[in-house]
Amino acid sequence: MADFSQYTAPSADWVALEPTLPAMPNVGIEELKKIVNKGREDMSAQGIADRGLAEKVHTKDFKIAARDGYVIEARSYRPANISYSHALPVYIHLHGGGYLFGTLGSEDAICSRIVADQLEKNFPVVVFNINYRHTPEYKYPTAWNDVEDAFVWFHENISEVGGRGGEVVVGGISAGAQLTASLTLAQYRGDNDDLAACPRIRGQVLMIPCLVQLDYYAPRQDKLRSPELSSLIGCANAPILPIDRIKLFGSLLDVNKDTNTGDDRRLNPGNATAEEVKELPPTTFGIAGNDPLRDEGLFYAQLLNENGVPTDVHVFPGVPHGFRRYGDKLAASSKRWDEVMTNGISWALSSPEVGSFEIKSE
Repeated sequence: MADFSQYTAPSADWVALEPTLPAMPNVGIEELKKIVNKGREDMSAQGIADRGLAEKVHTKDFKIAARDGYVIEARSYRPANISYSHALPVYIHLHGGGYLFGTLGSEDAICSRIVADQLEKNFPVVVFNINYRHTPEYKYPTAWNDVEDAFVWFHENISEVGGRGGEVVVGGISAGAQLTASLTLAQYRGDNDDLAACPRIRGQVLMIPCLVQLDYYAPRQDKLRSPELSSLIGCANAPILPIDRIKLFGSLLDVNKDTNTGDDRRLNPGNATAEEVKELPPTTFGIAGNDPLRDEGLFYAQLLNENGVPTDVHVFPGVPHGFRRYGDKLAASSKRWDEVMTNGISWALSSPEVGSFEIKSE
């Protein structure tokens, strides 16, 4: 029986950092959204300046028509010294933020950093950043539809991005990881003819993933040695993403409980069956140790591994959900986060073999 509670206890770096952090502003949702998005964009701009990424990475903006006529923003990032005529492997990036936060610009630093780090590894890639729509203006399943529509558009216009259609890895952070898992599962299950017509996704990178709605939490939690060991209990009041905030984000999606159940794989890819996951592509997991979402990520990783999917599973002990935003203040964990993301792209494209289930925590 499983027990992942050893990853919960706060790390020394986090204990030192937490008292210095400002409290979340006590404002309404719309004002909070503006404040957080502005902070994320400022932090992204600073990250680009600190590493001189603007000179190393060329960006290009795109407009994509969604199925309802809305125009989705997207942006590509590629090494500045490699021509668009030279097609590169692609990493499609889906940001986190509980479906409430995130803008196109808030992701500039992370997308540029991936390009620069991959170039240093002599494995150049182009990153394609999709700015799906957010709550509270847009409810479920708008974000999911946007990602599917942008994925299809990308393949229909891949020459404009300078990418290779058969070498596409999709990844995301938190809510973006949920969208990644949903997209990949839908394509491999054949749920959508337009998705199925695209070249198969070669790999997934799921960072601090949300995989199951709280109301339909994966039945695999009964694999725990004891119910109170669940991360939903042990990390219920964790920093950054306590259970109350998960409930807030979920409520803003306004899911119709009469028509959506735990069997809805778009909302709950973590509840997929063994049969549904057995052909999925190589998948990298990056999971925070002090995070209510910890166990569902580890259980999904184990499910994939047991059913023939190559997995590369990493836990960051003692840090909460979304810790990467603190960068050098959590230097060791942040450095490892970046390595897990970039390595996950090249690892998936190397056609790795299935190994035994292993959780790497250093």
